[in-house]
Amino acid sequence: MAVTLVVLAHAGIRHFRGGYIGVDVFFVISGFLITSLLRRELARTGRIRVARFYGRRALRLLPASTLVGVVTLAGAYLFLSKARFDAYVGDAIASSLYAVNIRLAVTGTDYLQATAPPSPFQHFWSLAVEEQFYVVWPLVLACGCLLAGWLRRRGPGKAALAITARGVPFLIAVVLVVVSFALSVRTTGPSPSWAYFGSQTRAWELGVGALLALSAHRLRRMPPLLAGALSWAGLAAVVGAALVFGDATPFPGYAALVPVAGAAMVLAGGCVPTRFGGELLLRQRPLTFVGGLSYGWYLWHWPLFVIAPVALDRPSAGAWTALSVSAFALLPAWLTLRFVENPLRFGTAFHDRPRRALGLGAGLTVGAVGLALVAMLFPPAIDSGRPAPALAATLDRAPDPQARLNQLLAEPNDTVPGNLSPRLTDVKANRSAVYRDGCHVNLGSVAVPSCVYGDPGAATTVVLFGDSHAAQWFPGLERLARERHWRLVSLTKASCKVADVTIVTDGRPYTSCDVWRSKALARIAALRPDLVIASSSDAGDIAHPEAGGAERQWSAGFERTYRAIRAGGAEVAALLDTPWPESDAVDCAGTHPLDLTRCTTSPGRAAKDPARSRAARSAAARTGATVVDPARWLCTPTVCPVVVADTLVYRDDGHMAEAYARAIAPVLGAELSRRFGVLGGRVE
Repeated sequence: MAVTLVVLAHAGIRHFRGGYIGVDVFFVISGFLITSLLRRELARTGRIRVARFYGRRALRLLPASTLVGVVTLAGAYLFLSKARFDAYVGDAIASSLYAVNIRLAVTGTDYLQATAPPSPFQHFWSLAVEEQFYVVWPLVLACGCLLAGWLRRRGPGKAALAITARGVPFLIAVVLVVVSFALSVRTTGPSPSWAYFGSQTRAWELGVGALLALSAHRLRRMPPLLAGALSWAGLAAVVGAALVFGDATPFPGYAALVPVAGAAMVLAGGCVPTRFGGELLLRQRPLTFVGGLSYGWYLWHWPLFVIAPVALDRPSAGAWTALSVSAFALLPAWLTLRFVENPLRFGTAFHDRPRRALGLGAGLTVGAVGLALVAMLFPPAIDSGRPAPALAATLDRAPDPQARLNQLLAEPNDTVPGNLSPRLTDVKANRSAVYRDGCHVNLGSVAVPSCVYGDPGAATTVVLFGDSHAAQWFPGLERLARERHWRLVSLTKASCKVADVTIVTDGRPYTSCDVWRSKALARIAALRPDLVIASSSDAGDIAHPEAGGAERQWSAGFERTYRAIRAGGAEVAALLDTPWPESDAVDCAGTHPLDLTRCTTSPGRAAKDPARSRAARSAAARTGATVVDPARWLCTPTVCPVVVADTLVYRDDGHMAEAYARAIAPVLGAELSRRFGVLGGRVE
């Protein structure tokens, strides 16, 4: 049931958006099974043979995961974006070393990577958490048993000795659960990626399973009627969480209590055999068949989800295609179980030979890492080899930068040029100073840092104000500020709109944006700038829509902001949103480097929300703000290319690439000179 919920969620089935809680069920089951094995070994032999345990885990987990990892890397090499291949190699290495959860947690904190397509190795994060637990937990229990033995030798009375022998491991598990759960709750809000992927915030779920295993002797005394009721209630909690939870649910945090408690109740109820418990459902042949394939199905389904649609040239495939891929994934799962997992687990070559098993595990790990490193040395080609004109230098030399840019936009840009600058693999890594210096405020912060660029002592002050779609213009504006001797002040916050309206972010009203906007406007009033360039993305929905329609609310919100800026005497450049590509431009160009026509879009389809543009225009007309439309700097009347001359236009599915913003600075400068002559002439 757990793996099915995960697969349904990954397939995009609307009613099971919360199916990701199946992973939490995995963790509870794993903690229960592993601790049960260790407890039985301790009862039988009086000690925990750690090397033997590691050898058995290696035989159980590594052959299948290594096979899937190698096949996934090959699929990424052949079919996925060549621009991301280095990242996929890094994911493959981290997966082989059981640390991909840490890599994903770090990547998840990067706002500019938030819309990046998922890695085909992403599902390995849960295996990494489990494997880290498998490495540490036997050692902790072994130390706990040594401590119990020491206390037994010093403790008074046999009853106290018996309590100590059982109680020390139990106490360790209780401490683990309490501390890890507290970290999970504390981290979910401010750092959701670390809360979701971090071992320290997930260990309590495995610890709950461990507590059940250490309490099994008491749970067997439950009345059968209570045990049966517990198991059904637990199943209801698990399925209910999958149906009710979704992308907007703060997770794991407190919400994870529901699936974890549900899984714990099923396991607890299962400690007492009953005729009317949840096993009436769980022992049915279809479920036990899927359960037997659950490990392999989990391993295979995700890379097939990511790679198969691209390989079949159906990148926008719907739920039915995803379900078909899910069903197909059962075949390689069965083949892996039949011909890889079982022969190694139950064959005589490794039976009760922990050193040989550990050697196999080490060899598989080293081999997988070595193969990934070799692949990194021979990446797939990602350009045509033919050069293109240097965009920045061409526009710098042009008497009329806009006219020259129009010519370059109209020229065929069907292949990635050999002199693309920066390289396709480096576009996303570029970060302007507002990101490097921490000046672009993140979602949860309301700080308004003092970020001054250009000429700090200049008489002319220009403020850049808005969200990341304002920050995307920073490279060009910083160049203008240095060459024209402006004081450039950057005031930007992630997803925070210029318009004075409350939007929805992560399923909740984005109130920190409203607070930040008020503080930023107060800073602008104190600065008394000559010009405020206000820009924000057309994405995002109003939190409290009114009967009059969203466009009217947006227009009123823009008007309030523009009036507040104008009240201090500043000119307002209402810089409209840039056209949006159909998909992530870097990934599309990396997937189709010799056919970039598959990545272009028409100007009509590139507008994210035409109503938002109309609202900004009407508000500007009422307040005296000046509208600047950048569409003609990125598109011709018929097409919006992703590469112009030697420069990629976009860095993802919505933001301009920093090199492009810097290259078209002469065009931006000429426009500002025409509209606001006090700001100086064109760039020399």
